[in-house]
Amino acid sequence: MTFFNGKSENMKKDIIKIVISTIFLIIALFVNITWLKIGLFLISYLVVAYEVLLEAIENITKGEIFSEEFLMSIASIGAFIMGECPEAIAVMLFFQVGEMFEEYAEDKSRESIQNLMNIKPEYANVKHGNEEIRKAPNEVKIGDIIVIKPGEKVPLDGKVISGEAFLDTSALTGEAVPRKISVGKEILSGSINTSGVLEVEVKKEFGESTVSKILNLVENASNKKAHTEKFITKFAKIYTPIVIILAFLIATAPTLIFKQEFATWIYRALTFLVVSCPCALVVSVPLSFFGGIGGASRQGILVKGSSYIEMLSRANTVVFDKTGTLTKGTFTVQNILPVDLKNEELLEIAAYVEEYSNHPIASSIKKAYGKKVDKSRVSNVEEISGNGISAVLDGRKVYVGNSKLMDKIGVSVEKKKIAGTIVYVARENEYLGEIVISDEVKEDAKQTIADLKKQGIKQTVMLTGDLKQVADLIGREVGIDKVFAELLPTGKVEKIEQIMKEKTGGVIFVGDGLNDAPVLVTADVGIAMGAYGTDAAIEAADAVIMTDEPSKILSAIKIAKKTMKIAKQNIAFAIGIKMLVLILSFFGVATMWEAVFADVGVTVIAVLNSLRTLKK
Repeated sequence: MTFFNGKSENMKKDIIKIVISTIFLIIALFVNITWLKIGLFLISYLVVAYEVLLEAIENITKGEIFSEEFLMSIASIGAFIMGECPEAIAVMLFFQVGEMFEEYAEDKSRESIQNLMNIKPEYANVKHGNEEIRKAPNEVKIGDIIVIKPGEKVPLDGKVISGEAFLDTSALTGEAVPRKISVGKEILSGSINTSGVLEVEVKKEFGESTVSKILNLVENASNKKAHTEKFITKFAKIYTPIVIILAFLIATAPTLIFKQEFATWIYRALTFLVVSCPCALVVSVPLSFFGGIGGASRQGILVKGSSYIEMLSRANTVVFDKTGTLTKGTFTVQNILPVDLKNEELLEIAAYVEEYSNHPIASSIKKAYGKKVDKSRVSNVEEISGNGISAVLDGRKVYVGNSKLMDKIGVSVEKKKIAGTIVYVARENEYLGEIVISDEVKEDAKQTIADLKKQGIKQTVMLTGDLKQVADLIGREVGIDKVFAELLPTGKVEKIEQIMKEKTGGVIFVGDGLNDAPVLVTADVGIAMGAYGTDAAIEAADAVIMTDEPSKILSAIKIAKKTMKIAKQNIAFAIGIKMLVLILSFFGVATMWEAVFADVGVTVIAVLNSLRTLKK
């Protein structure tokens, strides 16, 4: 966890050093006694420079000669020896100021991710009889009953068996509004109980719980570097030695070849070294990506590395799973269409007949009815395989099922094309009406597809194992460009591979189910819907959306594009300014003071620009 510790204490020390060094510098400038003046300059220099000098020496012992500390040390020591003491001190003062701004920016970038690290639970209240024993979360077993009180973190995943409460899930999902949890609801570790006492049956051990997986994901987020970051690292390793060789040639060649004044060209070489420090690039570009990851986490989007930020920014195709991704994944009664009855009467008849069935469609009808069934009114229940169910209700034969069942009993019905399942109801030979049941489309699905196209996504695709008729209707409803239905998991992988061959930009796949894991791995960027997604999908994905909103995909792409734009701005700005001042320093136009401002100024501006990745 040390990776995420703040640097506020270091920043305080840096400020104290800068203040003390500046005081000694100002005093030295007004002293006329030579030995005292030099002594005060030396003290001012060492106060602000000794850590940089030590780090430069330490880097050399490790074989890392061409570091920014080495460049600053050589330039400032050279200036000091030449009698340019104020310039030498200024080099280190402004270098420390730049470092301080870097630390501030890193703290800001880490702040968002730090909120996620704070979700780690310290204990769990395990119930044993009438007693509660406080245990470490990793000591709690599956099946144990834990008690979560107001103000406590949810330590493990489980199912609520007693109580009702509101949970603060903002650290996980970015949502400010608490979620209501009651008996029978699944509960995820990492959220905070804000009211009420809950008793929860543990369903997963700590190592497999949501909070543990998220902590591992966040801690490893910086390990997968983007191509841009790798380029900057390689660039700095090649660039710095070249700069030092050029500085050496600037210092020696004019004197040896053209017999010019050695001191003049030494000064220009030292100025050249100060300007050439690549810290603006080395710091600001990784900081841009880190800020992008932090900004995404504030909105409930966990990206597993900067390489996926880069790929998200280049994507031009988004492929969706249907169930649980674009739709809610739960069957509900969408419409009741009676013939000569009231809606409530038709629903009651269907619910009574379906009382003994455990089919998901039967469950949705019973849930919509929502009243207790008087079983004495129902008899002779018969399941008709593949067609529906029949029963005697109040002495009359009732049939509830599909169109095949209606054909079988000789009842004529109109067969409609809708995005769902039609349950027909007949009593003896009389058609009573129909109930439409479907997997409801998520509220923001249609708008998300439209917004993705505005954002530059050229093609949207749906891959599903559902029936073609249902998939086509859902696809048309939300505005999907292409729909491929009735696919097995292997078929989904084949389709995504085919799409990736056809497209030049990146391909994103969004899914939540166990059968989506192979496709999530295959795509350029796999995004798992984490709110209800399976563990396999979350582990296989490159990014995880901790809410159930497809619109977060759009947010992830926008953040990625903004991050890449800022990183490229920093690269262009830093290289452009440095090249200009390097040329000016060679011709003696730029002094060391201007070189210091150019180096530190560029770094500070680039670092502050990187902070924009944190803004929504």
